[in-house]
Amino acid sequence: MFETLQDRLGAILNGLTGRGALSEADVSAALREVRRALLEADVALEVVRSFTEAVREKAVGAEILKSIKPGQMVVKIVHDELIAMLGSEGVSIDLNAPAPVVVMMVGLQGSGKTTTTGKIASRLTTRDKKKVLMASLDTRRPAAQEQLRQLGVQTGVDTLPIIAGQSPTDIAARAVQAAKLGGHDVVILDTAGRTHIDEPLMIEMAEIKRKSNPHEILLVADALTGQDAVNLARNFDDRVGITGLVLTRMDGDGRGGAALSMRAVTGKPIKLIGVGERMGELEEFHPRRVADRILGMGDIVSLVEKAAENIDAEKAAAMAAKMAKGKFDLNDLADQLRQMQKMGGMGGIMGLMPGMSGMKDKMAAAGLDDKMFGRQIAIISSMTKAERANPDLLKHSRKKRIAAGSGTDAADINKLLKMHRQMADMMKMMGGKGKGGLMKQMMGGLAGKMGLGGLGGGMGGMPDLSKLDPKQLEALQKQAEAAGLGKPGGMPGLGGGGLPGLGGAKLPGLGGGFPGLPGLPKKK
Repeated sequence: MFETLQDRLGAILNGLTGRGALSEADVSAALREVRRALLEADVALEVVRSFTEAVREKAVGAEILKSIKPGQMVVKIVHDELIAMLGSEGVSIDLNAPAPVVVMMVGLQGSGKTTTTGKIASRLTTRDKKKVLMASLDTRRPAAQEQLRQLGVQTGVDTLPIIAGQSPTDIAARAVQAAKLGGHDVVILDTAGRTHIDEPLMIEMAEIKRKSNPHEILLVADALTGQDAVNLARNFDDRVGITGLVLTRMDGDGRGGAALSMRAVTGKPIKLIGVGERMGELEEFHPRRVADRILGMGDIVSLVEKAAENIDAEKAAAMAAKMAKGKFDLNDLADQLRQMQKMGGMGGIMGLMPGMSGMKDKMAAAGLDDKMFGRQIAIISSMTKAERANPDLLKHSRKKRIAAGSGTDAADINKLLKMHRQMADMMKMMGGKGKGGLMKQMMGGLAGKMGLGGLGGGMGGMPDLSKLDPKQLEALQKQAEAAGLGKPGGMPGLGGGGLPGLGGAKLPGLGGGFPGLPGLPKKK
């Protein structure tokens, strides 16, 4: 998501921050590049114009040009304007209405309405503990109603029984009545779409709205549609009156212009984004965090939330106990690799870490990509229990057998064993005796620099991030940025080199939960 824009804006703004003073010509040249980058990312022209004008107005002021680091000030202005364009605060689905709250899903055919309906229902059921009823009003597309029923079975959410021959408006009225009788908190109406906007579709949507009186009308739009998504949002808003947007396939679009344009043009908040096909791959849209990611500042809060969702607390506690004793076998390494895959792989994690977004290309060039993780898990899975617990048993004949079983070769196995040895050595250092081990000393120093010494919990005075609410996490990120964590080169007290050797840094308070990153291979 936003990769193209992130790379382009990062290069432009890095050129500004490196200078001692900025002239008006420098700012104008940079804004021309920003304008070009936004247009290439498929942002609507009217939005690009208003954005660059707003930045120019604030950036070409006497106080800015006389400030100590004007380049950084321009970066801050661009950041603030990006947040303003995306909406200053994240807005979630509003359920503050008498039950059953009716949520109506609208959009064109193929935008992902039915799948998104299932995802929202699953999210409301598991996270918010709501009783949800789903109803398909799509009588045109073959098997659309059956698709929603199957999603209901898959997620354990109730669906309205299908009665052949009913009109969409009759199904909507029956769904609301059934939700009242069944004691449901929320009823989600999955309406029909067309390949393009036409008059019969709009009349049908208006009639369904009149019959069901929805509290929320969510427009589901495919992020890959680019410029046309803006016209789509405008038309639906004028005719039906939408309350929010849901963007699907955000994982498939490196540009993200639709997201930047739709919010600015309609004034309606983007409430959720679909980042994958699976039912759990739906995220809330946080403008500030997205702006941070676009400008390569990382997103620690999302990273912590993702870790808290995906990491098995019991496994993490057992791992932490083993690491405290300096033990780390191949089973532990396989667990760490699987956790990284769950959290979005190497690219996903690096994109969320402050100052680390530029490392993705370097790591890919060094052969450290997500395919490599798959191969390494295959190698470990081809070993016996005894071999995983004691890698010293792996002599030539055993390696030959493992290579045949995992579809790799002896060189791949040797690389894995070398990486394991490096990580095991680091675990020994981190769990070693004397002043609570290296990890505890390091985290204690880090907490001190961030002014968190008195918070307790976690390692060496770091707070337990898994128990903080989003507001506390936001405050923690601001403290981290103030301490220099949001800048490239990253963590204070680590010699400006970010995570040491990328060899197994942990997010404190998650019970050893943030998976260890393998050491980068040294050049020979």
